[in-house]
This record gives sequence, structure tokens and C-alpha cells, in this order.
Amino acid sequence: MEAVWEEKIRNYVEEHAPEAERLLKELAVIPAPSGKEKRRGDFCRKWLEAHGAEGVYEDSAGNIIYPYQVRHRSRLTLCMAHLDVVFPDEDRLVIRQNGHLLTGPGVGDDTANLVSLLMAAAFFAREKPELQMGILFVADTGEEGLGNLKGCRQLMKDFGNRLARVISLDLYLGQCFNRCVGSLRYEVTVRTEGGHSFSAFGSPSAVHQISRLVCALYEQQVPERAQTTYNVGTIEGGTSVNTIAQEARILYEIRSVDAGCMEEMRQMFEDTVRKFSAEGMRLQIHQVGERPCAGQMDEAARSAQDKLVETAAKVIGRISGLAVSLEAASTDANIPLSLGIPAVTLGTIVGGKAHTREEWVDLDSQRTGMKLVLHLLFALQKTEQGRETAGFFV
Repeated sequence: MEAVWEEKIRNYVEEHAPEAERLLKELAVIPAPSGKEKRRGDFCRKWLEAHGAEGVYEDSAGNIIYPYQVRHRSRLTLCMAHLDVVFPDEDRLVIRQNGHLLTGPGVGDDTANLVSLLMAAAFFAREKPELQMGILFVADTGEEGLGNLKGCRQLMKDFGNRLARVISLDLYLGQCFNRCVGSLRYEVTVRTEGGHSFSAFGSPSAVHQISRLVCALYEQQVPERAQTTYNVGTIEGGTSVNTIAQEARILYEIRSVDAGCMEEMRQMFEDTVRKFSAEGMRLQIHQVGERPCAGQMDEAARSAQDKLVETAAKVIGRISGLAVSLEAASTDANIPLSLGIPAVTLGTIVGGKAHTREEWVDLDSQRTGMKLVLHLLFALQKTEQGRETAGFFV
């Protein structure tokens, strides 16, 4: 990278580090369960506009999009971080600071990474570097839980044929996810006649029946050729302690890094459901989510994917000084990878305890995360012929 841009990034990060910390604290308290990201999205849109970003808009999926030097029909880099957090709270979230540590639900996953995205977008809006390839900065929706990657799916629909690569900012510094974990998610409901626990004793109970189904699902043997898992994440039902339950339901998930293994698990699930249905259990099955495994890539796309991962790992190591761990995960990158579009997910913050209310981040690592995103975006600037553009490479 040219020394002038090295210096600009260094100065920007140092000058705006206090602002990044304030932004994280402001964003982290705004509730954003999947499907209800509007308040956080509006905040991000207004913040970007206040920092000089032109043309910011909200699409039909609720994504907040800042198109930087996106010219008609040009190839694009998509850089994204998700708005939603895994928690259902719709009231102001509670965060706590102890020295340089900030703790609270969703503070790292994905709020701190969202801050890294916004700060990078503000840098480009301010400095206006001329690029060979435009960048879409996107705060997207529906990454967590049953959001089913809604925002990313819409982005692929609108821009997929123009995307050269996708960078998803998620989880923690040192992690680089170059493979995707696919998943299938089902809501299973059991219904019975129910009745009073004393006078109708012996009548079928939906709680008892769903429990039998859960036990049967947990007796399934997973394929061994690739990491494959299953989980009953929630179970609920019944009315009161003295009522034979008329209805009970579970949320069941299958995960695998291999599409074939996931299909085997789907078949075992469907066979188990059919068996219980044949025995008279009244079951209703509703698929509530599907995250695909990676799809097939042609030779050019595979080469671009390898180069993207190599460059990302190189920049992460150089900027953070950490050993880079290449891993598989279920993230927004699942969708582009399933379509054969090069994609990688990486973290920009030091933290831990994701998906708990005790999640924490180290505020001192925000500077590193900001540098990382900016250096990577510059490093990935290339011509359509694949030649590195002068001044924009590692």
C-alpha cells in the first residue's frame, strides 16, 4: 500500500478511536432482534449520512446500503456486518463497562463489527480514494436465529451477478471463516385432545408425545465423514400444572459442513416423523430456515476464493499480530458461497462469550479492527483482469 494511504489510515484510526468507542456504546443499547432491526438500521443510516456518505438507502429487506463509487454495470466488493443480535429484547439493552472491557448482549456479535464497518465507510466518504472496483458497505438484516439470512439473500438477488467478492464482518479477531456450515431448521408441533389432569387422566398429552419424539431424534447417528450435528433448541407447550397439554412444539436444527451429510440427516428426520405419524401422533412440520453449504465454483471462482482467503489471512496476521485460524461457520457468507461467489467472514474485535448476555469485548482492540478492515479493502482492489492496482495491495 502506498505510504500516503498507510498514513491516512493510521491518522484516521487514532483520531477517531474515541468516536468508535462512543458509537459502539450507542449502538449496543439499541434493541435489534431478527426481523425488528428498524431502529438500529435507522440509526446507522442517519450516522452514515452525518459522516458524509452519499446515496445511503434502505432496501426492501431493511438493509442499510452505502454504495461507494458503484458505477453502472461495474464489478463490486460487498462488505457487510449484520444489524441484528440473537436476543429477543425490544427494550433498551443493558451494557456495562469495567475498565477497557465492555459487556452486554450482542456487544460483539455483531455490534462491534458493525462499528468497524461504519467507521470504514466513513473513512471512504471522507477521504474519497479513487477505486478500480466500487464497494457496497451494508448493515444487513436477518443473520441471527430464524432470520434465515434475509438481508444477504436480498443482496444476492439485487447484486449477485456483479459481485467479485463478499467480506462478512462477524465474531472475533484472529478468526477467518473460509468454509460454511449449512443448516436446516424445523418447527415441530404436536396436538392432542388434552383435558383435566384428574378427570381425563390417561388421555394423550402433547408434552409426553413431543418428549418421545425428542428422545427418538437424539438416538439418531450422525454421519462420520464430515462434522454433522443436531439440536433441539427449544421445547414449549401446555397450559397449566393441572391440564393435560393439548399442544407442544420444538425447534429442531441440523448442521453440517457437507451437503450430503445434511441431506442424510434430513432423511432420518423425515423418516422419524413419518414413523410417529403412522402410529397416530398428530404432527405438523414447518421448515423455518435453511442455510446452504458451499456450492460448486468454476476454476476462476475457486482461484479467486483462494486468493481472497490468502489475502484476508495475510492482512489479519499483519495488522493484528495474531495467529490466523481458518474455520467453518454459519454466517452471511453461506449465501454467496452457495452461489459460487468468493466470500470470507472475519472478526474485528477481541472478545468472547458470544450469544450470552455476558458477551464482552476489549475496547482497546477497536483500533486494530478499524485498521484491519481498511487495509483489507485496499488490499483487495484489483482490475477485472486480476492485476493488482498500483497503490492498493499488501
